[in-house]
Amino acid sequence: MFAAIQPRRLYRQVADQVRTLIENGDFAVGERLPGERELADKLGVSRPTIREALIALEVEGLVHIRMGSGIYVTRLQRAKPAPSPAEDMEGPFELLRARSLIECAIAEEAASAITPEHIATLDDVLTKMASTFNDPRTSIALDRTFHMTIAGIIENAALNRFVGELFDQRMTPYFEKLASYFESPVSWREAFEEHRAIRDAIVSGDPSRAKTAMQHHLLQSQLRFSRSFDEELENEKSHPAGGRTVSIKA
Repeated sequence: MFAAIQPRRLYRQVADQVRTLIENGDFAVGERLPGERELADKLGVSRPTIREALIALEVEGLVHIRMGSGIYVTRLQRAKPAPSPAEDMEGPFELLRARSLIECAIAEEAASAITPEHIATLDDVLTKMASTFNDPRTSIALDRTFHMTIAGIIENAALNRFVGELFDQRMTPYFEKLASYFESPVSWREAFEEHRAIRDAIVSGDPSRAKTAMQHHLLQSQLRFSRSFDEELENEKSHPAGGRTVSIKA
């Protein structure tokens, strides 16, 4: 029986190529991989795609990311079996872009439909969030509640479920690993201020302002995850990868 052929996510294709190089012995254990910029240039993809691929390889146990230093090979074979097709889902940056498209439109409509009860719920969530910057798990849960409350304002069950499903993919091992490098009490405080701006914009009853506030928040979320793993290396005049160049099929 034939099964439909599903296209591989771009970041997965990149991870496959780098994994093959590692498993074929092109890189030894402890050796540094080419930097993000070099990999992106060779493969003709964006640096966020490279970042997602490297995170996938780290989750598999093939590499270790050292912030400001680079990506190093930790073993020559993956630590667990290949992911099932169900795990071959969207990468973090693709999810954030999708959320921006959907949630900006929701915020725009919510500004015309918000009630005192909704305002009270948003204020309660923000009050709790203000004391959880050092507790990522609680912050994430409250983050979800905040966005789901806004989705609930327009009373569309399908959209409410869709927003929840998109947010819950934030809990995948890939996204959690990425977040472990870039989230901190400082980043959560920034997100809190953005949430407060969204709340104020929706409560003002101005759809355009609400849309802009949500768009700004989700764009900043993308930017918080966009700092290079080897940022410090890029301040150097050259970017060697273990002193040699490895051919990567584009």
